[in-house]
Amino acid sequence: MDAAQTQLSQLIEAALAGEEIVIAKGDKPVVRLVPIADEKFKFGVLAPGSLGDGPDFFAPMADDELAAWQARS
Repeated sequence: MDAAQTQLSQLIEAALAGEEIVIAKGDKPVVRLVPIADEKFKFGVLAPGSLGDGPDFFAPMADDELAAWQARS
């Protein structure tokens, strides 16, 4: 572990180059350094367009809806 602390940068570079890096505490292996896969983060779980187009908030309101909103003011 002490050697790993002083050589961490070199061990990380070796892991990024494809080497298998295992750090031991005494004679017992405790940690394996593995590079993280370069994956794109995908927001959400639904397929694009699966919910339809949705409301058009910029479309003019129907006259009865507009009258109901104006009556609330």
